Amino acid sequence: MKKYLLFSVIGFIVLSCQDPQESHNYSTVKLESVFQDSVSIRAIEFLDQQTLAFAGSKGMYGTVDVTSGKVRTNVMQYDTIVPQFRAVAHTTTDFFMLSIQSPALLYKTGDNGKMELVYKEEGEGVFYDAMKFWNDKEGIAVGDTFEGCLSIIITRDGGYTWQKISCYELPNEIDKEGAFAASNTNIELIGNKVWIATTSGRVFYSDDKGHSWISLETPFIKEKETQGMYSIDFYNENLGFAIGGDFTAPNANEANKILTEDGGKTWQLIANGMAPGYKSCVQYIPNAGGNDLLAVGFTGIDYSNDGGSSWKTLSEEGFYTIRFLNDSVAYAAGRNRISKLTFK
Repeated sequence: MKKYLLFSVIGFIVLSCQDPQESHNYSTVKLESVFQDSVSIRAIEFLDQQTLAFAGSKGMYGTVDVTSGKVRTNVMQYDTIVPQFRAVAHTTTDFFMLSIQSPALLYKTGDNGKMELVYKEEGEGVFYDAMKFWNDKEGIAVGDTFEGCLSIIITRDGGYTWQKISCYELPNEIDKEGAFAASNTNIELIGNKVWIATTSGRVFYSDDKGHSWISLETPFIKEKETQGMYSIDFYNENLGFAIGGDFTAPNANEANKILTEDGGKTWQLIANGMAPGYKSCVQYIPNAGGNDLLAVGFTGIDYSNDGGSSWKTLSEEGFYTIRFLNDSVAYAAGRNRISKLTFK
């Protein structure tokens, strides 16, 4: 009897500490410009609570000190080529940035503090889209179909070397399958798992850090080359959301938002035929129990407080990508700018 009571008390304490988090119910967003230049920025990541790193067009990359607002920039050039960066990632010690088309150039913070080239890939059709790290040793980047299959490269040594996965190790190819280099959010990692959103409406999935792969089918729209999933995010290993559409028809909202509650095994259309239309990036807002989502695109900023079932527009200011510093402050990047967003 005493043992039963002890377990009951422990169970009550555990449940009390795990009360479901509620929506923040935001209704407004305040925008403050922190950086302006003649570049397109589609890749931003927080290196820590004080530093936002970014990379964009014209070879530009840099950091924003979110406390002081100070911006540091630099320009990368490879021979006579000025790289176009649309993917960045980081470990606790290093920053990485990856350019898009041939030659695809992947840079890592060097021991002397300068960026050093650690991977290069050339060929007609080479085009990389997104990059992310599981931990300080293991990371992944994805690109469009090249020589018969989706391009996936992986590092197991902290980014010093990268190996490309053979087509024989990946799911059967779909012609011209790739990812959209729109926001550096085609990849999501939780634990040992990875999900990759593709232009064909499939999700590539691995539960062992990319050693083995399967493809997961979704009802996402994929009738034209400009249609498909542009962004994917997971709140936990079960609850995930993907968004996209067609940037040439930004108001179209059929089959452009999907939800999974079983880790991607099955996906359901959500808010089908309802706003928002095309968006290039979606992120779960922290500390809201998976209820709050934010989606951005050149059409504006949209917010959901019910897991994606309904949405409202908070701003018509356009951005390509967004990352949250905490549950009420985020930074977004787009054409010619980076802005601080404060939600209330």
